[in-house]
Amino acid sequence: MNPGNTVLKTESIGKYFYEPIQFKVLDNISFDVSKGEFLTLIGKSGCGKSTLLYVLSTMDTDYEGELEIDGRKLSHCTKDQLAAIRNEKIGFVFQFHYLLPEFTCLKNVMIPGLKLGKYSHEEVEHRAMQKLDLLGLREVASKQASKLSGGQQQRVAIARALINDPLIIMGDEPTGNLDSKNSQIVFDTFKQLTREQNQTIIAVTHDNDFAKASDRTIELMDGKIVNLNKQWD
Repeated sequence: MNPGNTVLKTESIGKYFYEPIQFKVLDNISFDVSKGEFLTLIGKSGCGKSTLLYVLSTMDTDYEGELEIDGRKLSHCTKDQLAAIRNEKIGFVFQFHYLLPEFTCLKNVMIPGLKLGKYSHEEVEHRAMQKLDLLGLREVASKQASKLSGGQQQRVAIARALINDPLIIMGDEPTGNLDSKNSQIVFDTFKQLTREQNQTIIAVTHDNDFAKASDRTIELMDGKIVNLNKQWD
């Protein structure tokens, strides 16, 4: 079980890239994330923030140091164990929604729940409808994903990320493909989830307005943390 309020912890994470030459893309990355925290990761292109998110998500295991999620150290876990942890503990929201256009919104949201195999088909459908309802999308549940606006599609993607009640939602530029109005809707959705559902969110972003309004911002430069709690002017 997880002691205290920390849901994710890194200790001296380091990572190398070897092409075109060897260089250290992450260098001594150490920080904690608390339950219900809305954390953003910022920095110039190439600073390592998306690479770091990939490590935090357990999808990249080629790194130095230690990653801990929900009180469990993951460096010695097998690929199957890490896949199980991802399915149960982590929900993903990307810059592009990656919905299946020919499927209804409801069926898109159900996919990770069916994959988890923890609930019956009927229970997964009920849970998916609850998540759509939570995000104000009940009325579009039976619509094909391709028929929705960009903002609605991204909110469906957030509902899909929530289906297994993950410990952490990880977002990689979740508003990067949206206009300012829909970006604000997605941000408000994240804020609501942290405040009302105590959901933990870690999001990489290049949008300073998005980052400024999160609970805490970690700034990276050249693979290093230069500010663990960036204060905005």
